[in-house]
Amino acid sequence: MFGADRGFVDAGAAVDARTVLCCLCGVGMRPNPSGMCVECVRTQVDITEGISKQCVVTYCSQCERYLQPPKHWIRADLESKELLTFCIKRIKGLQKVKLVDAGFVWTEPHSKRLKTKLTIQKEIMGGAILQQTFVTEFIVEWRMCDACARTAANSDQWNACVQVRQKVEHKRTFLFLEQMILKHGMERDAIGIKSQPDGLDFYYAHRSHGLRFVDFLGNVVATRSRDDKQLVSHDANCNTYNYRFTFMVEIVPVCKEDVVVLPLKLSKEFGLVGPVMLCTRVSNTLQFTDPVTMRPIWLDSEKYWRYPFRPIASAKQMIEYVVLDVEVDHSTRQGKLVMAEVEIARSSDFGVNDTTFRVRTHLGNILQAGDTAMGYDLASLQIVDPELEKYSGKHRAFVPEVILVKKSYAESRRRKRERGVSRPWRLQRMQVEEADDAPKNRGEDRMAQDEEQFFQELEEDEELRAQVRIFKDEQAINANTYIAGADDDDDDAPEVPIEELLDELTLARRGDGDEEEEDLDSMQE
Repeated sequence: MFGADRGFVDAGAAVDARTVLCCLCGVGMRPNPSGMCVECVRTQVDITEGISKQCVVTYCSQCERYLQPPKHWIRADLESKELLTFCIKRIKGLQKVKLVDAGFVWTEPHSKRLKTKLTIQKEIMGGAILQQTFVTEFIVEWRMCDACARTAANSDQWNACVQVRQKVEHKRTFLFLEQMILKHGMERDAIGIKSQPDGLDFYYAHRSHGLRFVDFLGNVVATRSRDDKQLVSHDANCNTYNYRFTFMVEIVPVCKEDVVVLPLKLSKEFGLVGPVMLCTRVSNTLQFTDPVTMRPIWLDSEKYWRYPFRPIASAKQMIEYVVLDVEVDHSTRQGKLVMAEVEIARSSDFGVNDTTFRVRTHLGNILQAGDTAMGYDLASLQIVDPELEKYSGKHRAFVPEVILVKKSYAESRRRKRERGVSRPWRLQRMQVEEADDAPKNRGEDRMAQDEEQFFQELEEDEELRAQVRIFKDEQAINANTYIAGADDDDDDAPEVPIEELLDELTLARRGDGDEEEEDLDSMQE
């Protein structure tokens, strides 16, 4: 017992031998160059002295950019790395200390305040290093930038206009293009977007923004473009010219699921493929598939405009067929496509006649007996194309009577609509100004049909869905949970998997003089 007490005293004496007393408060501490404990050092030395604790930043609420003096405006999202870097550069006095850590302190989005929490280090009193954390507050002042001020005063104050056109009867291409623009943030530099009968007009304050958008369109869809400029004003004394630039971008007038007749010269370049081809993929290159041999070819925009052609049948001309029998040929497989010989009949012929067709199709891995499919009836369709007359009789014999395009899920979707089940997802949309001469009722009805076809295409095409950001619709999800039979498995209609949906985020959209909160989904991938 005594030995234990003695050992305890000796250990305490050893600890006291390695400590000294603080010169101010007398508390035992480990030796350091300052001769003071940590608490006394903090009371005597403030390494944040000379560092600004409050700053002012200028923000344009129209284009959502911040002013970087003297006249450069940068774009940065809330609590982003770009905004944090911008704020740190605005703090005076950080050059004399070492910045260890930095981050945002959460504030209300409408408070017009930004707070950053900084951790700094500095050498003091003969080599001692002191670390300290403090908060800097940024007051956000709203002021319109010069470009937005000119636009607000006169909406015609633009220097570059990109006119995007596609001469087709639907807007599905522009619905896909809209999602690609939003995904890559290409609409941010536009000071106005106006709808036209055959496309969209994008207005920019600088020519460089228009050129950047034209290059983006060429990487997304197959296009050709030309540009022009118009003299607005000229100062003879300073020898300066003010031009307005116009870029005309024409999208290839061939869409997915269209049937085309390849020009004979183009067919010979690919070894006499065709002549009738089905468009199966559209991007900056066009993919066409022979419905008889299932042979694919790819055309870029340059080769298409060298041998231009237009579709002989589009999606609105497809009719519904009933599949009676399927014989799959597993030896002919091209990726996900499998050739099969099917026996079909028109849905409108049931109970009227016994007319059936025996055709080959690339949907052998999808169709089964009893399914319905959408296709083109080329036997009754009058094909008026001079290119088809150039083919010899042997090649013209390869023109099929029926071309099946896709499986139909119309009945499954109809049952869902009757139960009141809605899509648990939605897409982000751009703010587009409608053309003044566009008919209101007719345009809305046709646009609703195009949107429904585009939504169905997203549900059926996994590769197309991978290029688009799809967001959760919490209201639709909650509403579907209360609908009886909403989760039944008897419907074979394809749906967007829940794991592919992005979580939603509440952002503020500004209206006319006030702020309106709207639930939008996160734009982070």
